[in-house]
Amino acid sequence: MRIAEEVMIDSVLFVAGLVGVGYFLNDVFQGVVVPRPTPGRFRLSRWLIRPTWKAWRWYGLRISDADRRERMLGTFAPLAVILLLICWMAGLIISYGLMLYALRSGIQPPLHNLGEAFYFAGVSVLTLGFGDILATGGLARLIVLMEAISGLGLIALAISFLFSLYASLQRRETQVVTLDARAGAPPSAIALLETYAKLKLVPDLPRFFADWEVWAAQVLDQHLAYPLLAYFRSSHDNESWVSALGAVLDTATLVLTTIEGDHHGEALMMYSMGRHLVEDLSRFFRLHDGGEVGVEPDEFDQARDRLHAAGYRLRPREQAWKKFVELRSAYADPLNTMAKFWAAPPAQWIGDRSYVRLFADRHQPEANARAAS
Repeated sequence: MRIAEEVMIDSVLFVAGLVGVGYFLNDVFQGVVVPRPTPGRFRLSRWLIRPTWKAWRWYGLRISDADRRERMLGTFAPLAVILLLICWMAGLIISYGLMLYALRSGIQPPLHNLGEAFYFAGVSVLTLGFGDILATGGLARLIVLMEAISGLGLIALAISFLFSLYASLQRRETQVVTLDARAGAPPSAIALLETYAKLKLVPDLPRFFADWEVWAAQVLDQHLAYPLLAYFRSSHDNESWVSALGAVLDTATLVLTTIEGDHHGEALMMYSMGRHLVEDLSRFFRLHDGGEVGVEPDEFDQARDRLHAAGYRLRPREQAWKKFVELRSAYADPLNTMAKFWAAPPAQWIGDRSYVRLFADRHQPEANARAAS
């Protein structure tokens, strides 16, 4: 009777370990190897990253000092990458340990408890090869061989994953940084258009929209393949890929609805790609959205006055406002939700006004100095 119970327990442990190995290897495959979105209810990253970020963000936004707050929020994504890699490795070690303990009769010296089994599994997965414990049974040897292959494969994939992740991050942030001189930090569509008019660069707007259309396509592809990228913050103050996207979309919307000119084709392409990016990411990360325009009529009138003063020819106010509401309502609310979810420095017209104060104190001395000059 006792032997039958031991056989049953060992069978359960072996099957549990086998399921665990399959689960963690599949999670690594889906998260690192497959270059497309792979949502799943039982993905480790889904259980680990989003709840942890909510707690991290909750605490970070309660830090009054802007520099400390940004440093803390900025450390989440790198730590999440390390935590995910540790969980993958630990999951494999525990799963293989359960299988080895179930096969302890084929291991010398015999394993007396799960702790020794986990130790042997860890040594095998990390390919340390101390030789103090040896697999003698056929199936036990096969499991140890699988451990070594899994461990080496995971380390190789982890290295390639980090290189790919940071290469994508660098490409994303390079374009965001270039927006600083054109649109300010945080960026503003009105400031961007004023800068182009002042420097007589208005004819270059089509190329600007074409570059950002390519950027939006790259961000969409990369952030769906590697969702952790969305949690990485910019290394520069008051900059974010979310606020940059909002400023460029607002620029395209103003060109399409308010400004007379011949740049509408490129602006429309950028608007379509940017809206596609906002829709897909907000759906993938399950961020609710609505259909609010997010801009009051008097704010729109102020923007028109500034554009007119910069030298732009404008369409009739009522016609422009009607079209502006239609186009901006398609992306403003989900983009606002994204900005709040990732605690991004808000662009003009992005984020509710109470949210701006969280980031306004960082450059207040510089802003006062510029105003005085």
